[in-house]
Amino acid sequence: MSPLPVTPLPVTPLPGATTAGDAAPVRHLATVRSFTPRRGRVTLAQRDALDRLWQRWGFDVADRRLDLGELFGDDRPVVLEVGFGMGEATAIMAEADPGTNVLAIDVHTPGQGSLLHDAEHRGLTNIRVANGDAIELLRDMLPPTCLAGIRVYFSDPWPKTRHHKRRLIQPAFAALAASRLIPGGTLHCATDWAPYAEWMLEVLSAEPALVNTVDGYAPRPSWRPVTRFERQGLAKGHEVADLLFRRR
Repeated sequence: MSPLPVTPLPVTPLPGATTAGDAAPVRHLATVRSFTPRRGRVTLAQRDALDRLWQRWGFDVADRRLDLGELFGDDRPVVLEVGFGMGEATAIMAEADPGTNVLAIDVHTPGQGSLLHDAEHRGLTNIRVANGDAIELLRDMLPPTCLAGIRVYFSDPWPKTRHHKRRLIQPAFAALAASRLIPGGTLHCATDWAPYAEWMLEVLSAEPALVNTVDGYAPRPSWRPVTRFERQGLAKGHEVADLLFRRR
Protein backbone atom coordinates (compact mmCIF):
# COMPACT_ATOMS: atom_id res chain seq x y z
CA MET A 1 0.00 0.00 0.00
CA SER A 2 1.45 3.36 -1.01
CA PRO A 3 1.54 6.33 1.40
CA LEU A 4 -1.90 7.90 1.76
CA PRO A 5 -2.17 11.05 -0.35
CA VAL A 6 -3.39 14.42 0.86
CA THR A 7 -5.09 15.97 -2.16
CA PRO A 8 -6.14 19.65 -2.00
CA LEU A 9 -9.85 20.11 -2.67
CA PRO A 10 -11.60 22.94 -4.52
CA VAL A 11 -12.17 25.90 -2.23
CA THR A 12 -15.85 26.28 -3.19
CA PRO A 13 -17.98 24.89 -0.33
CA LEU A 14 -20.94 22.61 -0.90
CA PRO A 15 -24.40 24.16 -0.59
CA GLY A 16 -25.24 24.68 3.05
CA ALA A 17 -21.64 24.24 4.18
CA THR A 18 -21.39 27.77 5.56
CA THR A 19 -23.89 28.83 8.19
CA ALA A 20 -22.11 31.72 9.88
CA GLY A 21 -21.34 34.81 7.82
CA ASP A 22 -20.14 35.16 4.27
CA ALA A 23 -17.84 32.85 2.31
CA ALA A 24 -14.65 34.81 2.90
CA PRO A 25 -13.69 33.01 6.13
CA VAL A 26 -14.27 29.66 4.42
CA ARG A 27 -11.92 30.57 1.57
CA HIS A 28 -9.35 31.63 4.15
CA LEU A 29 -9.70 28.32 5.97
CA ALA A 30 -9.35 26.40 2.73
CA THR A 31 -6.16 28.11 1.57
CA VAL A 32 -4.11 28.61 4.76
CA ARG A 33 -2.94 25.27 6.14
CA SER A 34 -2.73 24.86 9.89
CA PHE A 35 -0.49 21.81 9.59
CA THR A 36 2.54 20.46 7.79
CA PRO A 37 2.11 16.84 6.60
CA ARG A 38 4.53 14.52 8.41
CA ARG A 39 5.11 11.12 6.89
CA GLY A 40 7.89 9.62 8.99
CA ARG A 41 8.88 5.98 9.12
CA VAL A 42 6.04 3.48 9.03
CA THR A 43 6.71 0.35 11.07
CA LEU A 44 5.79 -3.12 9.89
CA ALA A 45 2.90 -3.27 12.36
CA GLN A 46 1.58 0.09 11.21
CA ARG A 47 1.88 -0.87 7.53
CA ASP A 48 0.11 -4.16 8.19
CA ALA A 49 -2.75 -2.33 9.91
CA LEU A 50 -3.02 0.17 7.05
CA ASP A 51 -3.00 -2.59 4.44
CA ARG A 52 -5.64 -4.69 6.19
CA LEU A 53 -7.91 -2.15 7.89
CA TRP A 54 -7.89 1.05 5.85
CA GLN A 55 -10.61 -0.04 3.44
CA ARG A 56 -12.86 -0.91 6.38
CA TRP A 57 -12.06 1.76 8.95
CA GLY A 58 -10.34 4.57 7.03
CA PHE A 59 -11.06 7.05 4.25
CA ASP A 60 -9.56 10.06 2.50
CA VAL A 61 -11.20 13.46 2.78
CA ALA A 62 -13.05 14.20 -0.47
CA ASP A 63 -15.65 16.59 -1.84
CA ARG A 64 -18.71 14.52 -0.90
CA ARG A 65 -21.19 14.28 1.94
CA LEU A 66 -20.50 11.72 4.64
CA ASP A 67 -23.25 9.61 6.23
CA LEU A 68 -22.03 9.02 9.78
CA GLY A 69 -24.62 6.33 10.44
CA GLU A 70 -23.44 4.43 7.40
CA LEU A 71 -19.78 5.02 8.26
CA PHE A 72 -20.08 3.53 11.75
CA GLY A 73 -23.00 1.19 11.13
CA ASP A 74 -25.06 2.53 14.05
CA ASP A 75 -26.60 5.71 15.45
CA ARG A 76 -24.33 6.33 18.42
CA PRO A 77 -23.26 9.97 18.92
CA VAL A 78 -20.08 10.95 17.11
CA VAL A 79 -17.12 12.96 18.38
CA LEU A 80 -14.57 14.36 15.94
CA GLU A 81 -10.94 14.37 17.11
CA VAL A 82 -8.67 16.69 15.13
CA GLY A 83 -4.98 15.78 15.07
CA PHE A 84 -4.60 12.58 17.08
CA GLY A 85 -0.84 12.12 16.73
CA MET A 86 -0.01 8.46 17.34
CA GLY A 87 -3.53 7.81 18.62
CA GLU A 88 -2.78 6.50 22.13
CA ALA A 89 -5.17 8.87 23.88
CA THR A 90 -7.78 8.41 21.14
CA ALA A 91 -7.89 4.66 21.65
CA ILE A 92 -8.01 4.99 25.44
CA MET A 93 -10.98 7.38 25.29
CA ALA A 94 -12.81 5.26 22.71
CA GLU A 95 -12.36 2.15 24.84
CA ALA A 96 -13.55 3.96 27.98
CA ASP A 97 -16.67 5.28 26.22
CA PRO A 98 -18.05 2.54 23.93
CA GLY A 99 -21.34 4.41 23.61
CA THR A 100 -19.65 7.13 21.55
CA ASN A 101 -18.19 6.83 18.08
CA VAL A 102 -14.88 8.59 17.42
CA LEU A 103 -14.01 10.02 14.02
CA ALA A 104 -10.28 10.81 14.22
CA ILE A 105 -8.50 12.82 11.53
CA ASP A 106 -4.78 13.38 10.94
CA VAL A 107 -2.28 13.46 8.08
CA HIS A 108 0.48 11.53 9.86
CA THR A 109 0.69 8.13 8.17
CA PRO A 110 2.51 6.31 11.02
CA GLY A 111 -0.07 7.66 13.46
CA GLN A 112 -2.91 6.44 11.27
CA GLY A 113 -1.39 2.96 11.18
CA SER A 114 -0.71 3.04 14.91
CA LEU A 115 -4.30 3.98 15.77
CA LEU A 116 -5.74 1.30 13.48
CA HIS A 117 -3.41 -1.29 15.01
CA ASP A 118 -4.34 -0.20 18.55
CA ALA A 119 -8.06 -0.20 17.79
CA GLU A 120 -7.90 -3.75 16.46
CA HIS A 121 -5.74 -4.90 19.38
CA ARG A 122 -8.27 -3.48 21.87
CA GLY A 123 -11.24 -4.91 19.95
CA LEU A 124 -12.74 -1.48 19.32
CA THR A 125 -15.48 -0.94 16.75
CA ASN A 126 -16.17 2.73 17.44
CA ILE A 127 -13.16 4.34 15.74
CA ARG A 128 -12.87 5.53 12.16
CA VAL A 129 -9.79 7.28 10.74
CA ALA A 130 -9.79 10.08 8.18
CA ASN A 131 -6.78 11.28 6.19
CA GLY A 132 -6.69 14.92 5.16
CA ASP A 133 -7.57 18.45 6.25
CA ALA A 134 -10.03 18.67 9.17
CA ILE A 135 -11.39 21.95 7.82
CA GLU A 136 -12.30 20.32 4.53
CA LEU A 137 -13.86 17.40 6.39
CA LEU A 138 -16.00 19.75 8.48
CA ARG A 139 -16.88 22.04 5.59
CA ASP A 140 -17.47 19.62 2.74
CA MET A 141 -18.29 16.23 4.23
CA LEU A 142 -20.17 16.79 7.49
CA PRO A 143 -23.66 18.32 7.60
CA PRO A 144 -24.73 20.86 10.21
CA THR A 145 -25.58 19.67 13.75
CA CYS A 146 -24.18 16.15 13.36
CA LEU A 147 -21.45 15.99 16.03
CA ALA A 148 -21.78 15.51 19.78
CA GLY A 149 -18.30 16.91 20.28
CA ILE A 150 -15.09 18.13 18.69
CA ARG A 151 -11.67 17.62 20.31
CA VAL A 152 -8.60 19.65 19.37
CA TYR A 153 -5.72 18.59 21.57
CA PHE A 154 -2.29 20.23 21.26
CA SER A 155 -2.61 21.57 17.74
CA ASP A 156 0.42 23.44 16.44
CA PRO A 157 0.58 26.82 18.26
CA TRP A 158 2.57 28.43 15.45
CA PRO A 159 4.32 30.71 17.99
CA LYS A 160 5.90 33.20 15.56
CA THR A 161 3.70 36.22 14.93
CA ARG A 162 3.96 35.92 11.16
CA HIS A 163 2.60 32.36 11.41
CA HIS A 164 -0.43 33.12 13.61
CA LYS A 165 -2.63 32.97 10.51
CA ARG A 166 -1.80 29.26 10.35
CA ARG A 167 -3.28 28.48 13.75
CA LEU A 168 -6.24 26.14 13.50
CA ILE A 169 -8.32 28.01 16.05
CA GLN A 170 -9.51 31.09 14.18
CA PRO A 171 -12.87 32.91 14.20
CA ALA A 172 -13.95 31.21 10.96
CA PHE A 173 -13.01 27.78 12.31
CA ALA A 174 -14.91 28.43 15.54
CA ALA A 175 -18.03 29.33 13.53
CA LEU A 176 -17.67 26.28 11.28
CA ALA A 177 -17.07 23.92 14.20
CA ALA A 178 -20.02 25.33 16.13
CA SER A 179 -22.30 24.83 13.11
CA ARG A 180 -21.44 21.11 13.02
CA LEU A 181 -22.16 20.57 16.73
CA ILE A 182 -25.57 19.58 18.00
CA PRO A 183 -27.12 21.96 20.57
CA GLY A 184 -25.30 21.17 23.80
CA GLY A 185 -22.38 19.61 21.92
CA THR A 186 -18.92 20.48 23.16
CA LEU A 187 -15.77 21.90 21.63
CA HIS A 188 -12.83 20.84 23.80
CA CYS A 189 -9.37 22.29 23.14
CA ALA A 190 -6.12 21.81 25.04
CA THR A 191 -2.68 23.36 24.64
CA ASP A 192 0.56 23.70 26.57
CA TRP A 193 1.48 27.03 24.93
CA ALA A 194 0.19 29.89 27.11
CA PRO A 195 -0.07 32.54 24.34
CA TYR A 196 -2.07 30.09 22.21
CA ALA A 197 -4.34 29.33 25.18
CA GLU A 198 -5.06 33.04 25.51
CA TRP A 199 -5.69 33.25 21.76
CA MET A 200 -8.09 30.28 21.91
CA LEU A 201 -9.99 31.73 24.85
CA GLU A 202 -10.45 35.04 23.05
CA VAL A 203 -11.50 33.47 19.75
CA LEU A 204 -13.91 30.92 21.21
CA SER A 205 -15.44 33.41 23.64
CA ALA A 206 -16.21 35.71 20.73
CA GLU A 207 -18.15 33.06 18.80
CA PRO A 208 -21.85 33.73 19.51
CA ALA A 209 -22.89 30.10 18.98
CA LEU A 210 -20.56 28.91 21.76
CA VAL A 211 -20.63 29.45 25.50
CA ASN A 212 -17.78 28.74 27.92
CA THR A 213 -18.71 26.03 30.41
CA VAL A 214 -16.55 27.68 33.10
CA ASP A 215 -15.09 31.09 33.84
CA GLY A 216 -11.84 31.00 31.85
CA TYR A 217 -9.91 27.75 31.54
CA ALA A 218 -11.42 24.41 32.55
CA PRO A 219 -9.80 21.81 34.80
CA ARG A 220 -8.46 18.87 32.80
CA PRO A 221 -11.36 16.38 32.59
CA SER A 222 -10.54 13.05 34.21
CA TRP A 223 -11.49 11.28 31.00
CA ARG A 224 -8.87 13.08 28.90
CA PRO A 225 -5.65 11.05 29.07
CA VAL A 226 -2.31 12.79 29.22
CA THR A 227 -1.06 12.76 25.63
CA ARG A 228 2.49 12.27 24.41
CA PHE A 229 2.67 15.92 23.32
CA GLU A 230 1.33 16.96 26.70
CA ARG A 231 4.04 14.99 28.51
CA GLN A 232 6.66 16.67 26.35
CA GLY A 233 5.28 20.09 27.21
CA LEU A 234 5.10 19.33 30.92
CA ALA A 235 8.71 18.14 30.83
CA LYS A 236 9.65 21.59 29.50
CA GLY A 237 7.81 23.30 32.35
CA HIS A 238 4.78 24.33 30.29
CA GLU A 239 1.36 24.67 31.89
CA VAL A 240 -1.53 22.91 30.16
CA ALA A 241 -4.80 24.74 29.59
CA ASP A 242 -8.12 23.07 28.73
CA LEU A 243 -10.93 25.04 27.12
CA LEU A 244 -14.40 23.52 27.16
CA PHE A 245 -17.13 25.33 25.21
CA ARG A 246 -20.70 24.25 24.55
CA ARG A 247 -22.93 24.89 21.51
CA ARG A 248 -25.92 27.03 22.49
